[in-house]
Amino acid sequence: MKVTRWLIGLAAMGVAGHALYRRALARNPVGVLDAADLALRGGRSGVTRLAQARYGPDPQQCLEVFAPAGTHPAAPMPVVVFIHGGAWDSGRPQDYRFIARSLIGTMAPQGCLVVLAGYRLLPQGRWPVMLADGARALRWVQDHAAALGGDPARVVLMGHSAGAYNALALALDKRWLADEGLDADALAGVIGLATPADFLPLDDPASIATFGHCADLAQTQPIHHARAGAPPLLLVHGAQDSRVEPRNSRALAAAMTAAGQPTEALVLDGLDHERLIMAFARPFLHEKRPLAAVTAFLAKVCASPSVHSAPQ
Repeated sequence: MKVTRWLIGLAAMGVAGHALYRRALARNPVGVLDAADLALRGGRSGVTRLAQARYGPDPQQCLEVFAPAGTHPAAPMPVVVFIHGGAWDSGRPQDYRFIARSLIGTMAPQGCLVVLAGYRLLPQGRWPVMLADGARALRWVQDHAAALGGDPARVVLMGHSAGAYNALALALDKRWLADEGLDADALAGVIGLATPADFLPLDDPASIATFGHCADLAQTQPIHHARAGAPPLLLVHGAQDSRVEPRNSRALAAAMTAAGQPTEALVLDGLDHERLIMAFARPFLHEKRPLAAVTAFLAKVCASPSVHSAPQ
């Protein structure tokens, strides 16, 4: 009860509350933002967890599936697979349940399934382990979505920061999904929030630990896999992001356009790396632009089950 009051108090304190949140997240990020989101909803999330599963033997190869609470829509729902950030060395799917609550709430009445997917982290999660894990998670989604009320022909990948890298790499470099018998081009769309798409030379400990062993570093960069025929992309970035600079999204959008698939980067003034993902949690929903952009994109690419064929 004390934790709930503290979280609600922080959210009510505006700018001061934001600073305290940032310090709390830095000290102990696990579940802090998600707990605040749920607390402000009075425990009524509007979603139900349909499944917890492992798609591999490692405890980090796990996922959670959420759907609208109560009566499900008559038609199969689109599926959003969200991959968390954390510099490839931290984070858990359960820390991002606020993403499921926000997306499901804004996609009503059509509804959607939201899958929060984990992956192996450093030290074992060096490239390309996280991409192999992402592909295996998508194989699980493809095999189980219909039984859970989802439409396997309308799967959208979404991620923030390191998770956005994973999502874009899976969609643009087709070999990882092909290893699981899936076609990357059959994805309905891909959403990258603060995507590290062009970050050579490696200049920080996390990226060096994750990619430094690679003989051909250029092939690890999503920008070098820009191509026509890829799924539609939504690239959203905070203009004040100093952790993953906005030039990453701008460069990828330019490369996609040059390859024959017109793509734009939505760079939002007043947002940094953390505020971009925090805007999806209820304490910060007054910042409407990121969620509005994502919702509009989902409505567009998931408009009809017949638009995209399901992966085989």
